[in-house]
Amino acid sequence: MAELTAAQHELATLIVESLNLEALDPAKIDPEVPLFGGELGLDSIDALEIALAVSKRYGFQLRSDHPDNRRIFASLRELSAHVEAHRVNG
Repeated sequence: MAELTAAQHELATLIVESLNLEALDPAKIDPEVPLFGGELGLDSIDALEIALAVSKRYGFQLRSDHPDNRRIFASLRELSAHVEAHRVNG
């Protein structure tokens, strides 16, 4: 498993907290593993929750009609890279 960067760990913690996944250690989320349909078991409702949490924390919206959503939400690594490229709040 790859080591999480600080930004990935911060985002993993946000995901765990916003989805009430208390049993999951954010540091143990593999940044390469698919967020949806994989071992995390996240679904489309979870995607909406993650998008809302990202919007509140980082100051930009993840739109449901974005053409790159499949790539953006592919893994923690991809989502973190997108957040880092677009975040407003530090």
